[in-house]
Amino acid sequence: MSMPGPIGMTAPERPRTAAEEELAAIFARAAQRATALKLEYAGAVTPDEAWRLHSAGMAVIVDVRTRPEWELVGHVPGVPLVEWRCYGEQRPNPRFLEQLQSVASREEPVLFLCRSGARSHDAAALAERAGFRSAYNILEGFEGDLDTARRRGNVGGWRHAGLPWLQT
Repeated sequence: MSMPGPIGMTAPERPRTAAEEELAAIFARAAQRATALKLEYAGAVTPDEAWRLHSAGMAVIVDVRTRPEWELVGHVPGVPLVEWRCYGEQRPNPRFLEQLQSVASREEPVLFLCRSGARSHDAAALAERAGFRSAYNILEGFEGDLDTARRRGNVGGWRHAGLPWLQT
């Protein structure tokens, strides 16, 4: 935003820093993916992009896996858990939106994380329909895709990218 200058003139906006340009480029790529994938929400980011946005304070990450996954498989430090589907349940958590609103604002970008990117896709779509202005899916999820041995953790995902995580 430009600030008023002397005699009612508007001062030019300051140029963006390299870091600001990088963050803007991440949001632009996420929007391009939304168009290419025909997503009904703001976009999709890679785990690395999600970490960069979160670390810069430009977005909040919300983990939507079950509590046992969060505790036993691992989780991102400081990232809240709002279960999309509670452990053992077949239907989505009926309090999901209420719980989401307690950890994220409708006005800030929210990046949803699950095991592989499927539940987080559904969570982002619901959040967008419920009035969250900028909902994003974190592609590949926390554990990534299945490898040739049908195991996760070796092909894509948060942990495979070497991003911060811990296990309780």
